[in-house]
Amino acid sequence: MTKSENLRELELYIHIPFCVQKCKYCDFLSAPADGQVQHAYMDALLREIGGGGETCISRGTGDLVVSVFFGGGTPSAVDPAWIVRLMEAVRARYDLAEDAEVSMEVNPGTVTARSLRLYREAGINRLSIGCQSARDEELARIGRIHTFRQFLEAYRWAREAGFSNINVDLISALPGQSAADWEESLSRVLELEPAPEHISVYSLMVEEGTPFYEMQEKGLLELPDEETEREMYWKTAEILQKSGYEHYEISNYAGKGFKCRHNCGYWQRRNYLGFGLGAASLYQNVRFQNTDSLERYLEMSPDCRVQEQRLELREQMAETVFLGLRMAEGVNLREFERIYGVSAEEIYGEAIRECVDQELLERKGECLVLTGRGVDISNYVMAKFL
Repeated sequence: MTKSENLRELELYIHIPFCVQKCKYCDFLSAPADGQVQHAYMDALLREIGGGGETCISRGTGDLVVSVFFGGGTPSAVDPAWIVRLMEAVRARYDLAEDAEVSMEVNPGTVTARSLRLYREAGINRLSIGCQSARDEELARIGRIHTFRQFLEAYRWAREAGFSNINVDLISALPGQSAADWEESLSRVLELEPAPEHISVYSLMVEEGTPFYEMQEKGLLELPDEETEREMYWKTAEILQKSGYEHYEISNYAGKGFKCRHNCGYWQRRNYLGFGLGAASLYQNVRFQNTDSLERYLEMSPDCRVQEQRLELREQMAETVFLGLRMAEGVNLREFERIYGVSAEEIYGEAIRECVDQELLERKGECLVLTGRGVDISNYVMAKFL
């Protein structure tokens, strides 16, 4: 089906929570699992997508699926035949736009030339490859299962399979990493032929419950200081922008025409449905979430929703502001007033004035955007609107 003005845009997120080995920084809902558990889970996931549970919104509802995102975990850790079946289930249940962006996270060490060809044949048209670093000692230090050479091999296979929209994930401010080390990783990724269409760069966050958190509590985790971390951030922006990438979101850079449509949908509050363990959804200003218990998910799918919240008007407004501020284009104040019938200044005037006075926010035309200083303490700024 082609895109129609009469259909609402909808996104789908499909969570595959399995990995070969948990990375030392990872706090995502993921873990290694044997073939039997994977089989049971993927069967339950197919039932949730295809069967009329309470999370199911399907054909004929006026929704056109414009993006699908397979995340994890490591979706490429399961047999590629499951990805083929999941795509078949999506097409059977939903109106999928002919030009839909269909993304999948993959990791080196869990893909082959054959599996990448199968993904492409199934309809995956965008890959997000978890490289994280070009330095093998750093990869080992953070618990990755691959080397940079394996990343290069996976990248080549992906190109040979026909993928022309590839994101590469990198992490800065790793333990023991210097600014020069970081620039080396960035430079080696930019040397790829052809260069990635999209690059995501995340500063390491030490989250509670991870091995890195335990190491930090014991004083065993040597991290770059805050000044070095910010130097890495702004040097990344400088290097990538000089290389032709648009810095369109706090952590994301895209070549012309290659912004991640799926993630932009999150930041712009487009309707999305999440399938799988712990997956979250937003549909017509109702947020709901699946159980994060694997045992309960296997028993309850497709009726696996455990939390639901209908957002009040002020909550919708707050989300529009703090999610919109993540993007370089910021919050369009005229569009805000069109949607809500009241200006952002009437609701958040004090917070806006305070942040403008502190040079954390600035007005650019009809938009309110973070300044460079505001980006450095973006969590503080966004909390002003909660």
